[in-house]
Amino acid sequence: MISDEWLNDKKAGEKGFSLGFFNEEYLSCFPVAVVRFQGRIFAFANLWPGGGKKELSIDLMRYCNDAPHGIMDFIFCEIMLWGKSQGYQWFSLGMVPLAGLEPGKAASFWSNIGTFVYRHGEHFYNFKGLRSYKDKFDPQWQPRYLASPGSLRLPSIFTNLTALIGGSLKDVFTKQPHD
Repeated sequence: MISDEWLNDKKAGEKGFSLGFFNEEYLSCFPVAVVRFQGRIFAFANLWPGGGKKELSIDLMRYCNDAPHGIMDFIFCEIMLWGKSQGYQWFSLGMVPLAGLEPGKAASFWSNIGTFVYRHGEHFYNFKGLRSYKDKFDPQWQPRYLASPGSLRLPSIFTNLTALIGGSLKDVFTKQPHD
């Protein structure tokens, strides 16, 4: 119920590929953090415990509409504290797509396009909000790169990645939940 409510509130469909998605069988394979108050569940997140207790991260996190303000901060902090108590060395907040690109005359054409999308693509993805949210934890950002066979293939690659992550291109452009 919490997952369905969250998706409806965000006017989004389930993601996939690089983001967690709600599937009971999948979620049963991982530890799950649950926030309860007076017997009621307000939020949950499944955890990805890395091998050798080097890294801990969250794959999927959902919360109900009437959850207290700051519940995401609360669950992140509690998971980080739990991970530390269990001997994990690192907590990963994941990535923020297109963040850190530098526009300018010396930048590549595609870097300038990526910067434009990061700055003006809020209808499709909350790039700046996600970066702002994660910045409050003072992370150590590390660049990640996408290698492609050539510049003319890049639009097709980005289109395919967007469809994989968003569920379909229709869902990405209309922000409608899956049926």
